[in-house]
Amino acid sequence: MSGGEQRDGVDLTHLDEPLAPDIVATKRDLVDYLDAVADHILPVLADRPLTVLRTLRGQKPFVQKNIPKYAPDWVRTVPMWAESSKREIRYIVCDDRRTLLWLANQRAVEYHPALGLADNIYRPTHLVLDLDPPGSGDFSAVVAVAHLVRTALSNCGLSGVVKTSGSRGVHIFVPIDDHAPVDDVAAATRALAARAEALDPSIATTAFIVEDREGKVFVDATRSGGATVAAAYSPRLRPGLPVSFPVDWSELDRVTPSDFTVHTAIDALSGRTSWTDAMPAPQRLPADLIEQGHTIPVARVAAMHEGKRRAKARRERDASS
Repeated sequence: MSGGEQRDGVDLTHLDEPLAPDIVATKRDLVDYLDAVADHILPVLADRPLTVLRTLRGQKPFVQKNIPKYAPDWVRTVPMWAESSKREIRYIVCDDRRTLLWLANQRAVEYHPALGLADNIYRPTHLVLDLDPPGSGDFSAVVAVAHLVRTALSNCGLSGVVKTSGSRGVHIFVPIDDHAPVDDVAAATRALAARAEALDPSIATTAFIVEDREGKVFVDATRSGGATVAAAYSPRLRPGLPVSFPVDWSELDRVTPSDFTVHTAIDALSGRTSWTDAMPAPQRLPADLIEQGHTIPVARVAAMHEGKRRAKARRERDASS
């Protein structure tokens, strides 16, 4: 077999093949990187239902939730009912190096764990805000809005940590206790986004509809419930094979997402506190934050209704012209 070897009882095959046509990295690069960061990424993945993005030779990348039938019986899974597809899905739970290596050998490039643990996926352990840059992709604008979010958190007695998304934005994670049910966590997330936007509406927006964002950074408050988010240290299937990388708030102004790739992130980890160790202790969400959030419409629902309203208005205009 081409470029084959074994680690931790896992047969690794075709290691010298490129991952994808536009990715300057081989499968060996992916395996070596994930193996090197195993002690950092496994605590992030542990005990969480996992969705991965795989890239196979000659195929388009695809999202995998259900464990393949050929998986070894030692790969841990958790069964969950998927209402959308009306079937039970057996999610992989990546708790150890052997499972991580097996996934890497399956050409699983991206790792998206649930925000909740396996015993209750709908009880998020973190409140998450996802900041997306405007079409220009200006990362400095994302950084400026990240600091607005940090101020909004501080103003209500909360603190969080930040990482590059591995794409063009950042993710801000706020560890929370189990006091608030999922609907209250979602509400608090909406309220925090609104408070960050209010601090400087010239650069931040909570507008879910892209055409309404006016070139501002989108403060996405929809990561709640059964949502997933790219894990800290996860590679992203993009040119250069960047990774989602935790950074200190103090250095956020000096980095760009492209600084951290499977080729550079291992060295960048030297001397750094791991993502899980940098987390504040779980915090209780303030009642006023939750209360405010419940007055803010759920973004996807509001956008759907607004889309229908605009479509109706266009039809009426066309009919009268």
